[in-house]
Order: sequence, then structure tokens, then C-alpha cells
Amino acid sequence: MKTIQKTAIALAATGLFAAAAFAADTPTNPEDAGSPIAANVTVVNEYRYRGLSQSNFQPAIQGGFDYAHDSGLYIGNWNSSISWISDFNPGVSAPLEMDFYAGFKKDLIAEGFASDIGVLQYYYPMKGGPTLATSPNTTEIYVAQNFTYGPVTGFAKISYAATTLFGIQQSTGSYYPDLTVNYDTGIWGISVNGHVGYQSIAGSVNGVSNSSNLSYTDWKLGLTKDFGAGLSLSAAYIDTNAKSEYWSYNGKNLGGATGIVSLTKTF
Repeated sequence: MKTIQKTAIALAATGLFAAAAFAADTPTNPEDAGSPIAANVTVVNEYRYRGLSQSNFQPAIQGGFDYAHDSGLYIGNWNSSISWISDFNPGVSAPLEMDFYAGFKKDLIAEGFASDIGVLQYYYPMKGGPTLATSPNTTEIYVAQNFTYGPVTGFAKISYAATTLFGIQQSTGSYYPDLTVNYDTGIWGISVNGHVGYQSIAGSVNGVSNSSNLSYTDWKLGLTKDFGAGLSLSAAYIDTNAKSEYWSYNGKNLGGATGIVSLTKTF
């Protein structure tokens, strides 16, 4: 999902029921660019979100823009190439994820401690094939608290699914709490990035609990090199404890350990 954070710290699925795509955390900050509007483009060797592969372990291209008003109101769009819907639904063409979001973000507690509340709509244009039993289009409401302690920045956030979650049947009410922490080493523009989150899947299908089968924890540890002029290079180790019998494609665990490298340009 896209939220408006610091450009200098730009960080750079499915199984039993035709589940899930989750957008990337590659934020931009219009204020850092000296303009209320900022844009970003990223190339990455694999699109992972909340630890799960969205591009069948293949590279992806991503990009979007943010508009932030002095009042704290913001709006934006973020997009990525994907393959998971087509992979699990032969005959369906759905190569794109489009995210539309809006919210309010302001330093309400103290300077450097921005509170953030908003809504995010995931939209997947589809053509051909059979009509899916449950639409992958998803609406999430999120609340986040950002923090800054000298060289340490980050945020704690919780996202709540107001609709079914990415095509998982009976999953309205699923939630995802997560914590992201970045440490600016002060050496060569390098920051250390850490992340942990828990994807809780609500509901049940045919008496089988989604939570016990599909819920999982994901984590990430990485480095980001800021080259200046809006260009950054990120490398990260990502892993989950997602059960392979539910989160696999062609025998590969979509949440298995991997290394991700991404190059981001913000404007």
C-alpha cells in the first residue's frame, strides 16, 4: 500500500481460494520535492507484498503519484504489473494492479510524529475467462502512527478490510498490523530497513477457518542506498511462515524466503 513517507527512505498469492495481491511500500513525499505533487517509478526483480509474490517470481515495473495539501489531506495512485490472477484463473487477463488512496496525515502529537488515516482501493482490470466467484477488488481502511527519533524513522500501522480480501471468500474483516523501522547510518547514504507484519484472514469457507489455514507472519530486513536526486537502490531479505499447502503456485511457496532488489526514481 502507498502512504506518504520520506522519499530518502523509499523501500524498495494466492492458494486455496484465489487469494491475494498486496501493493508495495515504496512511498514518496511531495514536500521533499518542494511541490505538492510527487511521482515515482520502480523496477524490481520480483513484486512481493506482505511477503507474498504477486508476479510469479518474475520482475515487475511499478509507478504512481501523490498529491499532498498543506492541510494534511492527500490523494494518490500506484500501479504495478502482476500475474497472480491470471496464474490461478486460466483465460483471465489481469496484468495490472491499480491502487487508489486518500487520507489525512499531520503532525498531531509533535513534530516528526505524523498521524495518518485513510482508505485504499485495490482495483484489478480483468478481461476474458470465467467470472470469478469473489472479486479480487478490495477496500482497506488504515490508521498509522509515524515516528522520528534522530536517525530512526518508521511507522506502526493497522489495515482493515472493509470488503472481502483479494478474492478470499468470506474474508471481510481481515486485518494487517505491521511495524516498519528505518535507521539512517549516516554512511554513504545507506539506511537499514526492518519490517514485520501479521496478515490475519477472517471468516471461514465450508466450515474451514480461513484464519488457521491462511493467516501468516511476514518479515523483512534490508538496506537502502540514497544516491540523491530522487534515486535510490534497495536490497532486502524477505520471508514468511505462510503455509505452502495454501500459498503455492506450481509447487513453489509464494511466501518462501527470497532476496529482492529494486531501483526507484522519485520526481
